[in-house]
Amino acid sequence: MKAMILEHAADVTTNPLQMRDLPLPEPGHGQVRVKVTVCGVCRTDLHVIEGELPPVTRPIIPGHETVGIVDQVGPDVTLLKEGDRVGIAWLQATCRTCEFCQTGRENLCAQATFTGYHVNGGYAEYALVSENFAYLIPDIFSDEEAAPLLCAGIIGFRALRRSQIKPGQRLGLYGFGASAHITIQIARHWGCDVYVCSLREEHRNLARQLGAVWVGEAADMPPATLHSAILFAPAGELVPPALRALEKGGTLALAGIYMTPIPSLDYTLDLFYERTLQSVTANTRQDGLDLLKEAAAIPIRTHTTSFPLEHANMALQALKGGTIQGAAVLSVSS
Repeated sequence: MKAMILEHAADVTTNPLQMRDLPLPEPGHGQVRVKVTVCGVCRTDLHVIEGELPPVTRPIIPGHETVGIVDQVGPDVTLLKEGDRVGIAWLQATCRTCEFCQTGRENLCAQATFTGYHVNGGYAEYALVSENFAYLIPDIFSDEEAAPLLCAGIIGFRALRRSQIKPGQRLGLYGFGASAHITIQIARHWGCDVYVCSLREEHRNLARQLGAVWVGEAADMPPATLHSAILFAPAGELVPPALRALEKGGTLALAGIYMTPIPSLDYTLDLFYERTLQSVTANTRQDGLDLLKEAAAIPIRTHTTSFPLEHANMALQALKGGTIQGAAVLSVSS
């Protein structure tokens, strides 16, 4: 099979991913093999490839927004069958026995493995996944529409929950990439007024098109205090202004897996009046199931830009440069 392989972390401008021909992977106990049709390009892939996340497995095939068709099932598989259309997300497996796994917080499991980081992901013609961590894709979505939902969508949905936003309240979004452009559609469906701060004008234009009531630059102060906010940009310097934009008792959720250093906080200006700062760590399987159900009901429409698999480096460069409107998706096979 053809796959884009990362041997060593490097700046994406140096084209670190190389196309290789590899043997077909064979599914083990409880696993299925997926013939990949598309794979989304996520900012987490960028952090893995450029070494902002500690290197774990090398070489590695990145990609964790994978959509395809089950073409082979391993021993003891009971939940899926050949021909099922499924998605593979970031969380690949957990121990299923620890305190966190037993209390619905498997995203915090110390033994968790992640797709495209610990095990090979979807920048390839075939990928493996445990049947317990594969998601059936609702028929309402094409493969390309579904791919960004599998990380950008799921993490945005978890971030909404962590932000404590309630229907009809005021929500702030800092950064407006793939995840935010999905999150705003859920928030608007819930009747929230959404205020968007973003660095790039083209992203601010998309936010307006998707129903933001106000749009400003990255660190602008919204014209109304916010009940909740989500910081999608991996920019620690935005934490203080985002906290200061909150109403008393408001919550700021940090949605990134990586962030630059956060400056010192002023207790009175930033945290007093019971403001809360929350982080978001991966997702649970239930987050994925709930997001796909909600997305199909709305229905969410993702904005995507497609690249062929062999142009994965180019897609990552565009993502890093901020020129992607919505989400980038690799077209792998038909």
